[in-house]
Amino acid sequence: MKNTKECDVLIIGTGIAGLTSAIRLCEQGKKVVLVTRAGDPKDTNTYWAQGGIIYSEDDKENIEMFAADIQVASSNTSSQEAINIVAKESADIVEDLLLGKAKTDFMRDEKGNLKFTREAAHSKDRILYNGDMTGKAIEISLLNYLKTFDCLEILTCHTAIDLITPNHHGKKLQQRTEETKVVGAYVFSQKEKKVISIMSKATILATGGFGSLYMHNSNSSGARGDGHAMAYRAGAFVRNMEFIQFHPTTCYTGANHRRFLISEAVRGEGGVLLNSKKERFMKNYHELEELAPRDVVARAILSELINNKDDCVYLDISHKDSDWIKDRFPSIYEYLMGHNIDMTSGPIPVVPAAHYTCGGVQTDGLGRTNLKQLYAVGEIACTGLHGANRLASTSLLEGLTYGHKAALDILDNLSDYVLYPSHSINEWELGNERIDGALVSQDLMTIKQTMWNYLGLVRSKNRLNRARAMFRELSEEIHKFYRNAELTDELIGIRNAVEVAFLVLKASQRNNKSIGCFYRES
Repeated sequence: MKNTKECDVLIIGTGIAGLTSAIRLCEQGKKVVLVTRAGDPKDTNTYWAQGGIIYSEDDKENIEMFAADIQVASSNTSSQEAINIVAKESADIVEDLLLGKAKTDFMRDEKGNLKFTREAAHSKDRILYNGDMTGKAIEISLLNYLKTFDCLEILTCHTAIDLITPNHHGKKLQQRTEETKVVGAYVFSQKEKKVISIMSKATILATGGFGSLYMHNSNSSGARGDGHAMAYRAGAFVRNMEFIQFHPTTCYTGANHRRFLISEAVRGEGGVLLNSKKERFMKNYHELEELAPRDVVARAILSELINNKDDCVYLDISHKDSDWIKDRFPSIYEYLMGHNIDMTSGPIPVVPAAHYTCGGVQTDGLGRTNLKQLYAVGEIACTGLHGANRLASTSLLEGLTYGHKAALDILDNLSDYVLYPSHSINEWELGNERIDGALVSQDLMTIKQTMWNYLGLVRSKNRLNRARAMFRELSEEIHKFYRNAELTDELIGIRNAVEVAFLVLKASQRNNKSIGCFYRES
């Protein structure tokens, strides 16, 4: 008997975008299956987002200022259509879902009024926040509201393997056609060691970005490009894959790879950057100094590190009141104290790290991809909003806005989406060859090091050629043993990782122009 499930909508990913879509669909009584490879649905990049979410009131002046800030931060490469959608529609969604139904706990003054903060490249204070744990507050509030619906099924410890199309049977993907549609996904149960075919009328990818493919990154381990790889294999278009935003300030505590984020809000609240000589240096790179766009600040820090032969620079906000710092940045303070760094009395050692994927699976203004019945929302999607560089705190807002819009479009069209019969597809062909876990770990580390060294803050023709040679050899080996190996989450991840790495490489080779967060020496 086949291991199958059927639902109206399959959503892969449990961050703000996936949860928003699920809520809108469940509110209308649609059967939703929500899948995450993590053991806890809270284990997402959304949960770890420190900064905040933009709440730009809907008067004309504020909308125009917000739209202008997005465009300036992107080096004038953002889609004006995408900007208009978010600038004009997002406030109502924030009010209805976060402030209303989910009752997200944002900071308020003694009178109960919402408090706002500012981050780099913003022209005014317009960001809602909860200390430095805004993502956690949003994630928990949305999950709590979502769990009140009985038409929802959440599958944890389930890793999506591939999208199902009528021409995809087991491991065999036949010739794609212009009429390709997605009818579900093959999903691996990590605990039961079996593959389930989940058939759905519509499928939403909300799997996040792929920042964890870099040796130094601020992302959760799940941000490894699974959704990008699955979509691309099925025939979805990808765009702007070379635009990887590096956060300028993550805590430097040695050689550990996942770096703790030091929110941009620290600079927004008056923190200053110092080199090893204790000199402020951002005035030498941009008129906005510490509040310059992220790509500018990140490369400025890199330049200081190279020029002074240092391991890190320093972010200092110790001139502020000690109690205020502890109250404003409680999780950052606690983390730093655990590493014997007191941000109330001295500077924080910081370095850049991979942070956000600006490109991704190409979508329209409703979250639709070029494949019928397949949507992509959140960081996996390339709506055009971010262009070559993302404005701070637009990521949560984009996920919320497009998660909402994708769900509405599905509701409008669900009667036309037919559930594909499960008996018309084959079961996944399970392999039985044992693999050496050490090999998988080593291959993943090779990918991370190659991405960091050759596809990082600064790229060049020679670096890209070196990366191409390394990825080609890795890809051949990984795909060779993938065909017959026993499935594991790690094996699925390494297959996707090398494919996404190639997509970033190819996009980087095509683009000869330094712009936004993409910088080429030659």
